[in-house]
Amino acid sequence: MANGTVQHEAVKTANGLEINGIVLEPVVENCQGCDRTKVIEGQTYCSSYAKPSAKWRHGGCNFATHVKATLDKEGHVKINPLKASKRAAKKR
Repeated sequence: MANGTVQHEAVKTANGLEINGIVLEPVVENCQGCDRTKVIEGQTYCSSYAKPSAKWRHGGCNFATHVKATLDKEGHVKINPLKASKRAAKKR
């Protein structure tokens, strides 16, 4: 450690890229265009999540900077119903 900075050493393994004991998997096709991707040793990795394929498995990645929110028929952003009810309860 020099001048209060932490040294991050990336090591290529058979499972992927390992940084500080965390194995990073390469990004999936859906991640192309995201500002959070970084190219390390010729391979593209997500700087926010170790397993990008898991973030896209059930819809969109919540870290994605290149995906716009979907709109409903009235032009409002679709919100998770649980979040919507909590927001409504706060306004009472």
